[in-house]
Amino acid sequence: MMTDWYQRSINALQLNGKGESTQEAYTRAVRMLSTFYTKPPDEITEAELEAYFLRRRNVDHWSPNTMRICYCGIRFFFVHVLQRSWRLFDILRAKSESPLPAILSSEEVRAILRCLRTPRNHAFLSTVYACGLRLQEAQSLEVSDIDSQRMMIHVHRGKGAKDRFVPLPRATLTILRAHWRSHRNPRLLFPACGRDGRSAATATTPMAKSSVQGAFRHAKRDAGVGKRGVSVHTLRHCYATHLLEAGVNPRVIQRHMGHASLESTMLYLHLTHKGTEDAYALIDRVMEGL
Repeated sequence: MMTDWYQRSINALQLNGKGESTQEAYTRAVRMLSTFYTKPPDEITEAELEAYFLRRRNVDHWSPNTMRICYCGIRFFFVHVLQRSWRLFDILRAKSESPLPAILSSEEVRAILRCLRTPRNHAFLSTVYACGLRLQEAQSLEVSDIDSQRMMIHVHRGKGAKDRFVPLPRATLTILRAHWRSHRNPRLLFPACGRDGRSAATATTPMAKSSVQGAFRHAKRDAGVGKRGVSVHTLRHCYATHLLEAGVNPRVIQRHMGHASLESTMLYLHLTHKGTEDAYALIDRVMEGL
């Protein structure tokens, strides 16, 4: 049964240290393959798998990034769960796209935050932006992660299973305190909330990703922000870009973002015009009097 293979796949992914998002993406790739052939994945042949990849690439015109996730997820399943060492897996390659992410101005970010319809969504998304968090990192925050003495947030097991500390702005601390008083859950900072709002105090699971993403989409529309490719994760990109524009050292931003290399952080230099504008002003001054 598919459920059996699904659970075995999840177990293997967890033992391999893959995060929740990767687990979801990889198992989704296998599920789509199984649905396409209307049979369990362990019954799919190497020839059928090759035909599937070629169809997705040449007929469905999947993007390189989508193909890469498809390859990786299916390869992991067949190699590590089904123990199949097919020739096909030695030749799979998909180039990775590196498009620059969409970026909002600080005014656009504030406009979106003002249009959020509930205090808890405002608190959640304000924290994502003000601390440069990934959605899942904000979801997982616990009350004990807030250090109001040092004005820091302890982010546990971020990407790559790495912990880090990020600065906590005073305005954000004020928002978080007001939010916590609205539910008083002893452990979770952003607990799931029932329709009556009362279950948040005893909830053992955090707010759902879909709930936050839906709230963001509605607020973006209400704020009149029409840029394409803008999502909750865009707020994290904005955090890094706006700090660079303010003159914060890239090494400091790298540490706050949890980037393994400075190269990832330097991507945001391409998203800011400040350096270019400063250079133009300097050139004008140097060339005065010609």
